[in-house]
Amino acid sequence: MSDIMNNEEIFSNCTEILSQIINDTSVPRNIRKAAEDSTNLLAKDEEPTIKASTVISILDDISNDPNIPIHARILIWNILSELEAVKD
Repeated sequence: MSDIMNNEEIFSNCTEILSQIINDTSVPRNIRKAAEDSTNLLAKDEEPTIKASTVISILDDISNDPNIPIHARILIWNILSELEAVKD
């Protein structure tokens, strides 16, 4: 049961960080769109590991975008490290 709560806390934290990226107009539109897609995926009722791995895949792709501002890249790295802790 504690894993479920822990996963929910992780998803909640990630959603908060993603909303910072979504609302930051200095971040390119394609990166904000990927952050919005990730937020929508985290809100779905699916297996936690499936949600986490799907979002990791999306965010890993955009973290390598040369147009991403460094502060947004750091936020994405933080999200990636949190999502890697998600358990079944």
